[in-house]
Amino acid sequence: MKYQLLDSGSEQKLERFGAFVLARPCSQAVWKSSLSQADWKKANASFTREPSNRWIGPLPASWIVEHEGICFKLMPTDFGHVGMFPEHALVWSWMKAHIKKNSSILNLFAYTGGASFAAAQAGAQVCHVDASKVAVAWARENCVLNSLEKAPIRWIVDDVIKFLQRELRRGRLYDGIILDPPTFGRGSKGEVFKIEKDLSEILRLCFTLLSKESSFLILSSHTPGYTPLVLHHLLKQASGELNGKVEMGELVIPGPLPLASGTYARWYVD
Repeated sequence: MKYQLLDSGSEQKLERFGAFVLARPCSQAVWKSSLSQADWKKANASFTREPSNRWIGPLPASWIVEHEGICFKLMPTDFGHVGMFPEHALVWSWMKAHIKKNSSILNLFAYTGGASFAAAQAGAQVCHVDASKVAVAWARENCVLNSLEKAPIRWIVDDVIKFLQRELRRGRLYDGIILDPPTFGRGSKGEVFKIEKDLSEILRLCFTLLSKESSFLILSSHTPGYTPLVLHHLLKQASGELNGKVEMGELVIPGPLPLASGTYARWYVD
């Protein structure tokens, strides 16, 4: 069973996650929805933030969905997420086309593993890093769903900055890096992460860890105000004198009205 964006509008989005149709908030969908109210009411469940975060309607504890060749175990969370960000498929497809077999790829803030599995499917050796034990355990379950148990994936639970600093001391390098930092988060030992304070240092460390054979660094964001141009400037400054191109754009989910659900910029070498 697959993912599909069915409709959007009135600051909501209607999505099919396999056997279940969900209605969730979407602040950027300020236009009118295309489907009728009757169609929207057929949703199995909806998420609301009023008066507090909660799901309305019955959902199973978990279920399985496939999206762009990658399988996910989904679970409703208190934040309205289900364990998959379909807009990242745009990043996966580009990345897979630019990965050389046996190259080393670092996935930071890796969550439930979509980018890690896309890289592994392309033949890369992957290092999957997230500060949340729960997220890494969830990703390892998804790894089994994708029949990648024997793939060369390192699973790391750690604060991203501390991990990068250790990798720098060890002299370990990577051929490609992908990161999707949150607006705010906590490290594995309670370290506070704030994107406006920490992202520039993370990017500096990432570019230091790129090998001479490196082909890309991809940065994506869902933080309000972090437009494609903002990410572009961050990558241009962090890449310094390195040869390479920087491209930018929106993460878009295809649908009746394509829905922008984040931003990205990528530095890469042809």
